[in-house]
Amino acid sequence: MSKHANVAIFVPFNGCPHRCSFCDQRSITGRVYQPTAEDVRSTLETAVDSLKENTKHSEIAFFGGSFTALDRDYMHMLLEAATPYFDRFKGIRISTRPDCIDGEILSLLRQNKVTAIELGAQSMDDRVLCMNERGHNSADVVCAAELIRNGGFELGLQMMTGLYGSSDELDLYTAERFIELRPDTVRVYPTIVMKGTRLGELYEQGVYRPQELDGAVALCARLLTLFERGGIRVIRVGLHDTESLRRDMLAGPYHPAFRELCESRIMLDKATALLKDKEPGAYTLRVSPRSRSKMTGNKKMNLIALFDRGYDITILEDENLKDLEVIL
Repeated sequence: MSKHANVAIFVPFNGCPHRCSFCDQRSITGRVYQPTAEDVRSTLETAVDSLKENTKHSEIAFFGGSFTALDRDYMHMLLEAATPYFDRFKGIRISTRPDCIDGEILSLLRQNKVTAIELGAQSMDDRVLCMNERGHNSADVVCAAELIRNGGFELGLQMMTGLYGSSDELDLYTAERFIELRPDTVRVYPTIVMKGTRLGELYEQGVYRPQELDGAVALCARLLTLFERGGIRVIRVGLHDTESLRRDMLAGPYHPAFRELCESRIMLDKATALLKDKEPGAYTLRVSPRSRSKMTGNKKMNLIALFDRGYDITILEDENLKDLEVIL
């Protein structure tokens, strides 16, 4: 079976015109070095060799900074190094800021074979954006998203939960606004407090209180369900695990398998809904083979939670069911 992969080329903390309250890209990505054209070519040659027939299902991805705010000569250099490989890959994906998109830059990206653009929107509440020193507002997100879609690019939106000044309600509002913008993909990142950031200072002063892991999981499970109902593919939930992230993290709901925890919570919620009118006793839940571990839960936490409510659960695998589907 073909498997999608991003061949990631990190351009850490490069191009960003603002230093947001939460941002320490170098610790988050584990990268400090700025890639050269030769680095791009070497990375892609290695990817072609290792991915083999799956190369055509994979994307070249420039992540880590605001790509369209890079020095133009440097941006051209990176793209020119990647374009000879374009026909071997599904496309080229970049990430950038909503206020760094206009018609001229989109034309330049199109000429250089870019196919997908992700916007680091983070929130659709203007007060939250201001409190986190984003330097753009929600109207910038709407404008950039429309330009990208009308320009024929795949649109991705990135949001953060638990930002300074935000709440579960405001994060759900952001998700609802995202759905209205009809992105092709979404990434959801719970806010992690890093050393050397303004948010780190606010945390140490007791001004900012990050989400607890259980609360972040419960919220992101709701967000995943919302986006699924909206027909939007969520391609990432939670930060990638890196040594530097673990080293420089002060606080926040980090877990190396965060999405798995969220999907396990979705399974528990579905099972609870199925059993809510049932008398306590022994029951069998049927799930896809892919979902068995999610239904069981980390350290059997879902089975334990249901047992505490009076339900002794047996799980059976059913090849006819979809991932995250549960039937009684």
